[in-house]
Amino acid sequence: MNDSIRPPIPPFTQEAAAQKVRAAENAWNIQNPEKIALAYTADSIWRNRTEFLQGRAEIEQFLKRKWAKELDYRLIKELWAFHDARIAVRFAYEWHDGSGNWFRSYGNENWEFDMNGLMRRRIASINDLPINESDRKFHWPLGQRPDNHAGLSDLGL
Repeated sequence: MNDSIRPPIPPFTQEAAAQKVRAAENAWNIQNPEKIALAYTADSIWRNRTEFLQGRAEIEQFLKRKWAKELDYRLIKELWAFHDARIAVRFAYEWHDGSGNWFRSYGNENWEFDMNGLMRRRIASINDLPINESDRKFHWPLGQRPDNHAGLSDLGL
């Protein structure tokens, strides 16, 4: 497969948009920054909380910093809306810091893709909620979420 094409490509159908969302979730749960960065255009623009990034190298460095801080990271994404080359996603992820304090981070992302299915823009808004370890809802071994694990709506999130 050509690395510069990432199916499904726009314009998205409901099924294709859902596939794109799950593929992104799976990739982020596997936590390979170099591989993840290849899903974005070489000049991709991001806003993540208060950080503004551009390009794959900055994306890779951001993800390395993120997962050095956000330990035992587990993410669930859910399709919110789509149109042509754009997808809106809501998500939640659970993680703990180096002191063992647990958090559930909630957010929304707006994605825009080029004609090859590479993401050229990602705008993320995220809030962190401290939780007790006993309040965690994402229980699977590190890595990709199993297909039979509940999604956000099923978990009431």
